[in-house]
Amino acid sequence: MLETHDPCSRSPFSIETLVPDFVPPELPATFSSPDAVATADRSSRHWTSESAGALHPGTETHKRDVCRMFRETFNPYRPSVIDWPRLPAETVARLQALPIWDIAVQTEGKARLRMAAYARLVKDPDMRSAIALNAWEENRHKQVLSKMVQAYGIPLVSEPSYPVPRDAEWEYLLTGYSECIDSFFAFGLFEMARRSGLFPPELVETFEPVMQDECRHILLFANWVAWHRANLPWWRRAHFEVKVLAVWIFLAWERIGMARGIDANGNETLQDNNFTLNGSKAVSDREINIRELMTVCLYENDRRFAGYDPRLLRPTTMPRLVRLALRLFKR
Repeated sequence: MLETHDPCSRSPFSIETLVPDFVPPELPATFSSPDAVATADRSSRHWTSESAGALHPGTETHKRDVCRMFRETFNPYRPSVIDWPRLPAETVARLQALPIWDIAVQTEGKARLRMAAYARLVKDPDMRSAIALNAWEENRHKQVLSKMVQAYGIPLVSEPSYPVPRDAEWEYLLTGYSECIDSFFAFGLFEMARRSGLFPPELVETFEPVMQDECRHILLFANWVAWHRANLPWWRRAHFEVKVLAVWIFLAWERIGMARGIDANGNETLQDNNFTLNGSKAVSDREINIRELMTVCLYENDRRFAGYDPRLLRPTTMPRLVRLALRLFKR
């Protein structure tokens, strides 16, 4: 069990401190050429296993290929050398007005620690390395956001401390399933922002690698859940299923609270924690109904996963719920 007084929680974040055998990936020191950027983008979106036959969850082949996928689709962009485009004053003002930046930075701060805390408990070296890399990428996303708010003068509140989780598996499940929900809607909202023209193409393209990272993250998580579940003895599997159900109940309640503008302690929130569910007005200059939002989210979700081996499991809860809702809307 990890204690909140762990010194890592009060020092600069370091994956290597939490997961000593993790080796950070190498990144370019300068701006990459357009050809190198395009090659990295293609590699991050397409991957097929060389294994023959089905990839059964819980098998060594399935685990090995999931970890290979995550490692080989890594996109080596460096936040410190991103060339943030110069934006018109009205676009900067629109960015500054979005009610998401504090919660976005803090979410990445919590995610990186939760994933690293769980990774150091994983005994399998391949899966431990993959989850640690996921934590490293969450930290990179936080750096991207930090560089962007600096570039465009977006004010942020002081960040809270990020304690090391007491129950690392619970926090990892909470983060993973939360990302499955948020990424599904974020894919659609990102596409709406691109179509609307409210934000310059250069800015949208700057964030494209981050969006595809999120697709890889939830692909890894969905396959980890299946692999982990299949390798548990039946008495531990029952406990795990109860924990998964509790996570979904917690997330449903949390999002009801977010939609009402309150936090988990019943306090009114100043930022929109549920932006991924109701942020279409902020990324488009026209009214978008819920059916259109759902349709775009489904299409973008399918598009982003299309390049990965179809034998790998995908997150299914949000796509299934939305498809059911669309069928009901027709009645």
